[in-house]
Amino acid sequence: MTTARPANPVRSGNPALLGVAGLAGLLLVIELAPRTGLVDERFLPPASTIAGALVDEASNATFWTALSDTMVAWAIGLAIAVGAGVLAGLVIGSVPVLRALTASTVEFLRPIPSVALIPLAVLMYGTDLGSTLLLVCYASFWQVLMQVLYGVADVDPVAFETARSFRFSAWARVRHVLWPTALPYVFTGIRLAASVALVLAITAELVIGSPGLGKEIAVAQSSDAVPTMYALVVVTGLLGVLINLLARTGERRLLAWHQSVRGEVAI
Repeated sequence: MTTARPANPVRSGNPALLGVAGLAGLLLVIELAPRTGLVDERFLPPASTIAGALVDEASNATFWTALSDTMVAWAIGLAIAVGAGVLAGLVIGSVPVLRALTASTVEFLRPIPSVALIPLAVLMYGTDLGSTLLLVCYASFWQVLMQVLYGVADVDPVAFETARSFRFSAWARVRHVLWPTALPYVFTGIRLAASVALVLAITAELVIGSPGLGKEIAVAQSSDAVPTMYALVVVTGLLGVLINLLARTGERRLLAWHQSVRGEVAI
């Protein structure tokens, strides 16, 4: 006799509702903690005060200019990193000798934190957009490159040799054999790079003083406008969530044919 397992309350619930409930709980804690004296209000204002500062910022033209500067730096840096990462990954991954020659160099450069390049960025570009782009491109490039290399390595050698035996051109082998296999990895790299690019854009603006939300956060902190500072931090968090959702939605739609999206299991 078999007995049915009890339903998992977490799995049986609506994930969206559970997420909203968790967010509401966090806002309640932030609202009550300073009002009850658990946290000094000078360091953590109530959620309602932060929300009021966010509304004030939304009516300020300076805020929208800063938001635009951040998104421009994010988009340009991400586009450069994706283009360079995909191209380099396909070329390096397709040539075994080149992969072996560059392996040690990649493993040496990839772990270097992008923030360590801030002095170089300031020396080369000052506080202009170029400084932010340097950091964004460097950090995002490795996310894309490594995923593309993994994707190329995952190509079925039998399929590749079959295409060669049928005298497919190099471009045809890349298009019909290599690219379909590597594409899910490419989208994973883009999704990871999109989040990293936003982090580095905000970091560069915060530390270097490049135009954008990061600079506005630093200005609010230095002028003791704590609610405004938290409001801008909330905006950066919302941007991160939005970028991740858009990346996942695009990945699901463009890879609707792939088994990882359809939920099929290869037998």
